[in-house]
Amino acid sequence: MTQQFELFDIANPCVGICKSNKKGYCFGCLRSRPERQLWHRMTTEQRRDVLRLIVGRKQRIEHMRQYRGEQLGFEFDIAAGTNDLF
Repeated sequence: MTQQFELFDIANPCVGICKSNKKGYCFGCLRSRPERQLWHRMTTEQRRDVLRLIVGRKQRIEHMRQYRGEQLGFEFDIAAGTNDLF
């Protein structure tokens, strides 16, 4: 099987909200400290894996917000530590 040629690099998911919860996950991009620190050294497949993890984290946050009856949306309340759910 031939390997797929990548025409474009996978963009860094940073959104410029660089604050972490007590577990080390960024409130803005949902990446862990190692995922943020090693991004530029990761292979394309490793970056895809991180993006898949981010999607799962976002889904867990939205699920917990629904369970709690909170407003849906992807904005985080940094003071309340909303993204401490993952």
